[in-house]
Amino acid sequence: MPFTKFTNLDFDQIKASIKDYLRANPTFTDFDFDGSNFSVLIDVLAYNTYITAFNSNMVVNESFLDSATLRENVVSLARTIGYVPRSRRAAKATVSFSAEVSPQVSAQTATLTLKAGLVCTGNVAETSYVFSVPEDITRPIENNKASFNNIEIFEGTYLTKQFVVNGSLDQKFILDNPFIDTSTIVVYVKGIVDSGLGLKYSLVDNIINISESSQVYLIQEIQDEKYELIFGDGYFGKKLENGSVITVSYIVSSGVAGNGSKVFNFAGNFRGSLNQIVVPDSTISVTTNIAAVGGAEIEAIDSIRNFAPKAYAAQNRAVTGRDYETIIPRFYPNAESISVVGGEELDPPQYGVVQISIKPKNGFFVSDFDKSQIISNLKQYSISGIKQTIVDLKILYVELDSFVYYNASKTSSAEFLLNKVNTSLTTYSNSSDLNKFGGRFKYSKVLQVIDNTDYAITSNITRVRIRRNLVASVGSLSQYELCFGNRFHINPAGFNIKSTAFKIDQIDEDVFLTDIPRKNSAGDLDGSGLGVISIVKPADSAGDINVVVKSAGTVDYNKGEIKLSPVIIASTGLENNIIEVQAYPESNDVVGLKDLYLYFDVSKSKINMLRDVITSGEDISGVQFTRDYFTSSYSNGNLKRM
Repeated sequence: MPFTKFTNLDFDQIKASIKDYLRANPTFTDFDFDGSNFSVLIDVLAYNTYITAFNSNMVVNESFLDSATLRENVVSLARTIGYVPRSRRAAKATVSFSAEVSPQVSAQTATLTLKAGLVCTGNVAETSYVFSVPEDITRPIENNKASFNNIEIFEGTYLTKQFVVNGSLDQKFILDNPFIDTSTIVVYVKGIVDSGLGLKYSLVDNIINISESSQVYLIQEIQDEKYELIFGDGYFGKKLENGSVITVSYIVSSGVAGNGSKVFNFAGNFRGSLNQIVVPDSTISVTTNIAAVGGAEIEAIDSIRNFAPKAYAAQNRAVTGRDYETIIPRFYPNAESISVVGGEELDPPQYGVVQISIKPKNGFFVSDFDKSQIISNLKQYSISGIKQTIVDLKILYVELDSFVYYNASKTSSAEFLLNKVNTSLTTYSNSSDLNKFGGRFKYSKVLQVIDNTDYAITSNITRVRIRRNLVASVGSLSQYELCFGNRFHINPAGFNIKSTAFKIDQIDEDVFLTDIPRKNSAGDLDGSGLGVISIVKPADSAGDINVVVKSAGTVDYNKGEIKLSPVIIASTGLENNIIEVQAYPESNDVVGLKDLYLYFDVSKSKINMLRDVITSGEDISGVQFTRDYFTSSYSNGNLKRM
């Protein structure tokens, strides 16, 4: 009798199937399988089948990009669709320094060359790191001094390796060190008739526009996070001659650990125009132009699974938003989240323009230097006539005003519960739903997160606020626009828009922003979804609000936009010329629209712990609860941002 159940993969199920099969055989009809030595043979068969099934399952899983778990298999599968995973990236800093030499040295050499390799040492968290340059840098000597301004140094150790081409089809050019930053690889090939190191070869990532004489090479990741160099075959790229010497230099980096170094000590070497050693006359002082940033780990397996198919779909051209999101991390690995908006979606439309916003992994803003580098690298992928612009990050903050009820008989203290709630919310703030472009704050999930924090918590009433930070041009007449990308709730009495304190020209007291919706002659909302922004002082002792500027701007509740007319802001109550402007959204599910980066700000959220006297049995009738612990589910009418 043949086996009919091939889905049994558990050992006990396989063993039972074997027994059923043997019992169906007349020879073993009354045989005692459990009490005889035959049981050992059945166990062996079951174990063999179980292990074979497991191995077969693993082999099949490792054959597909979506299910493979071993890095070399994921990398190999990505390679078949032309994707090279991003290598570890060295932290880069920009420094300047000058080297003074004696008049005798100036007479002997007109230039000073900073040799490739170690240049500086820096410290991060009491750990020392070395910084190197991948190639020689030569500067002229003027007035006995050579100035090296705005040079890029890379965290890591500079290494070199040589290969001699023997013409064998099996010869491979493998760099033996893991943790290489492939962007620092420099390759020279010295032919039979060449002098010095030979001709410099360039790295390419595809064979488009490559001829039989192109001096290029490709790289691919192999086992143990090492890299192999691949040269041309005479059809695509120049073929290497027998006896040629390949000299490869590169930097082995510590990745993200090198970020943050700001103070550097010089440790480099100089040579003159005749390759003679030159020792500066005085100690070299290094000025830091840009601190070390951009260090990143090698691309993770999950990232390879995500980006490899997208890179294949992009086909090395930047047309759609997805193309840009795939291509930019190749040369700017510090990108955490990317938003791409076509000019036709802007207000007003800007046809032929692509607006890019990038949230870096370290901080909130991309430096001007990195912006220029990204735009320059995008030119080889973009369509002619399309202009790319990188704009600074616009952050939409989401805050909570939560009242958490708890059973006092089931917890040691309210403070203990408060800390647990803050921890739970912080964990949720790091989820995949939030802290990204196009993110969505899900109100129902937040309520569950709070309720499920501890069994002592009985319920919560949570209000959602959204906030943008207005950066004031202090002392100048300026107009401002804040887009929230979400509809505002309209309170007929106003007070939906709130701000922190600031001062305006010719007014010594603190003032605030507030809103007044448009109404018809009957005193009802006119349905336009528009309102007026006013600048007001705090209420006086009689409770009357003093209006300083009645019509200081407009608010579009439907679009979630605030526009301030030209005003001179003298100072702000917060540091860095910041005015926090908040609103209550129409929907508690908040979306990061277009170029708005959604950020759940737990630190600015307010968590209030209230005793649930009904659940604890302290208040049977509910009178005390409604009198002392009642909380409204709606926004308050306070003038100021609290």
